[in-house]
Amino acid sequence: MAAAVAPHGLHHVTAIAEDPQRNVDFYTTVLGLRLVKRTVNFDAPDTYHLYYGDESGKPSTLLTFFPWPGVDQGRQGTGLTTATAFSIPPEALGWWQTRFKDLGVDADAPVARSDEEVLRLRDPDGLVIELVASDGDSRSGWDGAAAVPADNAIRGLFSVTMTEQDLDPTAEMLNGLLGMEYGHNTTDRTRFMMSGQEGGTDDGTAVDVLPSKASRGLQAAGTVHHIAFRAPDRETQARWRLELIDAGIQVTEILDRQYFTSIYFREPGGVLLEIATDQPGFTVDEPLLELGQHLKLPPWLEPNREQIQNSLPTLRVPPPTPEEVDR
Repeated sequence: MAAAVAPHGLHHVTAIAEDPQRNVDFYTTVLGLRLVKRTVNFDAPDTYHLYYGDESGKPSTLLTFFPWPGVDQGRQGTGLTTATAFSIPPEALGWWQTRFKDLGVDADAPVARSDEEVLRLRDPDGLVIELVASDGDSRSGWDGAAAVPADNAIRGLFSVTMTEQDLDPTAEMLNGLLGMEYGHNTTDRTRFMMSGQEGGTDDGTAVDVLPSKASRGLQAAGTVHHIAFRAPDRETQARWRLELIDAGIQVTEILDRQYFTSIYFREPGGVLLEIATDQPGFTVDEPLLELGQHLKLPPWLEPNREQIQNSLPTLRVPPPTPEEVDR
């Protein structure tokens, strides 16, 4: 069954961490992303849900985390998203390599992958992050991080890598049901491309599938929980839901995530997928300048604010920089 329209690209990636303060420090200070929303896991509100991205948290720039203190360490393997790649300017690759060496970040030397240069690193929980030298990415990224010059800043998501025991069933869903096109392949992976926004950048539109005979992964700290694709509006999302149901896929109801609405389903290899709307965005409940500075709760959790706040560890969130205040 062919899709009526392909997703517009990656909306966000959500992963699992162990220590929330360590997570904030790494992604804001080391990688220079902006903490755009400090809220809770709506399904388990005694746990933070932290969102990182560009200045306003636009779809295609977002990496989010559920940090569960004391959670077990995960294990990479099949049935998981095993790498999350961000786009950087090609001339910034050497700067990032030097930065990681100076900061003692667990990072490899850059490698060539097809026509891309890729710098792979691991965050404090072992989550695999890749920086891809991408020419022509028009996104500006977040230019308010004091330690990361704007010319070197991460622009947004580039791709994700799903590791699967069997390529064919996953390929059938991505290409047939979800309408992604085959992109360029390498000896070890198959790329699927989404349509991108009309008139916008094509970055953040790639899904790589890596066949592997490895054992099944264990989803816990240092692994990806789910990946989300973009729907421009709720009407398109509802149509996707009906198409998935017609294809025999188990899919959730449309769920209100305050900053977007979501549906969830699994691809044949076991990776949890989401389709999320672009709107209403992160300024729906706090102004742009104050994004990430305060704990925000959806209306249905506000009556329990005191109880929720008491169950969460204190977070030291970096304040806005002078340059940000001046804008």
